[in-house]
Amino acid sequence: MQIYWTKINKIIEETPEVKTYLLDCPEDFTWEEGSHTHFALEGFNAGEKPNRSLIRHMSISTLPHENSIGITTRIREQCSEFKSVLRNMEIGNEVAIFKTHSNVPLKREDKNVYLLSSGVGLATFRPLVLDYFERADNVKQMHSLNIDSSKDFLFTNIFQSAPDKKFTSKFVDNRKDYYGEVKNLADDKEGLFYVVGSDEFLVQNIEVLRKQGIKPEQIMLDKHEQSRPEFLAF
Repeated sequence: MQIYWTKINKIIEETPEVKTYLLDCPEDFTWEEGSHTHFALEGFNAGEKPNRSLIRHMSISTLPHENSIGITTRIREQCSEFKSVLRNMEIGNEVAIFKTHSNVPLKREDKNVYLLSSGVGLATFRPLVLDYFERADNVKQMHSLNIDSSKDFLFTNIFQSAPDKKFTSKFVDNRKDYYGEVKNLADDKEGLFYVVGSDEFLVQNIEVLRKQGIKPEQIMLDKHEQSRPEFLAF
């Protein structure tokens, strides 16, 4: 396993609780849209065993041509050891990334694509939307639906409806409206539904989609292939 040590080159405050850390790209480090990586802080491998409290599984919120690896995360007042260390990090500090993989690349199957996310889960979809904007081949249209009770919606410069690009975007701040929208979207029995959020959020979305007749193979999860069946066993 190759561990890439790299430096933070910029910190963007997206909202009062959400930050994006932009990292330098190591020379031979590559990734595709929908990728996640293991993001680790200094000292995680100092002992005999890795210190798991200093490692997190994170989505990469940028595309390679943006020349930085973006890690977008919510850091609340009360937070884990990992987040409290991260909150105090500065430009120039070193972090490690390893085991990078994409579970949710953009499928180009001449179907409508629906992106369903909760809060900062939207960071996983930012590269998919940018990839679609650059090359819309074999995607009929794309729709993003995000629920965020904080009402501090993310990436609103990208996630705004653009009819000329066949892209629509909607933000809601409560579950009733959100799941009502999901039911309506599921009227498209051929669509591809990408879901990103907590495990509980995934289970609830899958339940709604399956009840509407959406098949498991139409539902894309940011999960390893072997753990998909336990979520999709409805």
